[in-house]
Amino acid sequence: MLARGARVLAGPSLEDVEADVRVTGGSFSEVGPDLRAAPGEEVLDCSGMLAVPGLVNAHTHVGDSVAKGISDGLTVEGAVHPAYGAKRRVLSGTPPALLEGMMRSACRLMLSKGVTAFADFREGGLEGARMLRRAASGIPIRCLVFGRLEHYPGPGGGPLDGARRAELAALLAECDGIGISGANENPDPVLEEYGATGRAAIHAAESAQSVAASLERTGRGEVERALLARPLFLVHMVHAGPGDLGAARAARGIVACPRSNAALGAGAPDIRAMSDAGCTVALGTDNVMVNSPDMFREMDYASRSAEAAGRPVPARDVLRMATVNGARVLGTRGGQISPGADADMVLLDARSLELAPVHDPYEAVVHRATDSSVRAVVAGGRVVHGA
Repeated sequence: MLARGARVLAGPSLEDVEADVRVTGGSFSEVGPDLRAAPGEEVLDCSGMLAVPGLVNAHTHVGDSVAKGISDGLTVEGAVHPAYGAKRRVLSGTPPALLEGMMRSACRLMLSKGVTAFADFREGGLEGARMLRRAASGIPIRCLVFGRLEHYPGPGGGPLDGARRAELAALLAECDGIGISGANENPDPVLEEYGATGRAAIHAAESAQSVAASLERTGRGEVERALLARPLFLVHMVHAGPGDLGAARAARGIVACPRSNAALGAGAPDIRAMSDAGCTVALGTDNVMVNSPDMFREMDYASRSAEAAGRPVPARDVLRMATVNGARVLGTRGGQISPGADADMVLLDARSLELAPVHDPYEAVVHRATDSSVRAVVAGGRVVHGA
């Protein structure tokens, strides 16, 4: 397929160029001006379009789709604590068929909003992970499942027993990784066992309460203990100090979820401090219970809230967080329109009432674009939404 005549945000730096884009075998193969169509090659007229990489939602809980709005007025602990939060009560009381259907709807919704890949921390053990696989089946969106043991003994205690180890092995056989609820729910030996897999990710320093609880119960910082799991990435880090951010460079990066943090009264992640510390920062929408899984909204809020806090982040960098950085943190080949990358992109109508005239494409995408700006979504080299 040859997408011709678009304004393209190309490569890892999202360079603003007028270019044609060729797709071969599900990957981008050429990006440049005046590419000649091969005999019989499908040609997509993209004149008037702004082509951006497929959006990467680097942290979700799509099972929460069945619990939309129930978190209003609750704290982080009251809403999402894995053992006693409102979310657990709702999920455990929901018929599996309904839960799976709602997760499938969330996948479709994300695709319509330009999200071509997402990573989900999926509760419910092995069956919960399988449920998400079934829900995403047949939908052309890349779904990375980080399964979870429903095992929350607290910071005291010993390693996993034989049955738990067998369950962990089964999860690893069917999941992309392990999504740990947090350090406070696990003793050091269990965090270290998760770390030995090389495939863990973890929530950390989401709330002031969780940071204080770690110090009170263990005498050590929450992020310090989270790093025992040798995580691929950390999620939230709202209350991480400078030393925590320096230590976090050992991971691929941090996934910030500013709308969720605000909605649950947890505070605001200092994205600029994370970047200045040398961390790769991605964006996620977190719990569907709290937010729509809409990366356009997430980018806009991340940018505006950083500006309001006097810690501005350029719009171009925010868009990188939702594309290039998201793919890097998750270890995928997407997130950029470059030869060799997965052929995922979003075609925005630059002539739409929302966007026209597009003077600054980064500002346009981050602050103005919505799903109504989306003309087409390309995933794996095929047009999978729009026309």
